Amino acid sequence: MDYIKEIEQYKKRIAELEETIKRSSVPIISSLLDDTILVPIVGYTGPERFELIRTLVLEHLDKHRGINCVIFDFTAADLNEKEPHDYDSLALELQVLNNTLKLMDVRPISVGFNPLIVRKIIAAGVHMEFESYVNFRMAMKTLQKEQNSTL
Repeated sequence: MDYIKEIEQYKKRIAELEETIKRSSVPIISSLLDDTILVPIVGYTGPERFELIRTLVLEHLDKHRGINCVIFDFTAADLNEKEPHDYDSLALELQVLNNTLKLMDVRPISVGFNPLIVRKIIAAGVHMEFESYVNFRMAMKTLQKEQNSTL
């Protein structure tokens, strides 16, 4: 048996599985409103993760042109353990994420920031303008009210 060929096959399979794991780390969930999706952000929130989130959301929007609102839920994101300088980069990543969607004429909404994170971002002197709500439910209630719909 050709061990080098077998090793290359395993490497290829490992790369495929790593890509599957990476893509599944950014679930994109349809919401009760037809034109809105939910993207829960769980765990690590570094620059490369935000790049992956942007890429996958843009790919989804390209395939589903009827989406005009994306709700990012940061309830389970690992934001508490950041160094003080990391809050600047977090704010920058949030701005890039929001601006990217706005260029696509898609409304970005963020939910789930806890008070500690909000205080740290503000204390870092970062000025951010984006729509946010305390949780997914409040965002959905606002969207429902704007669309005069009930569930």
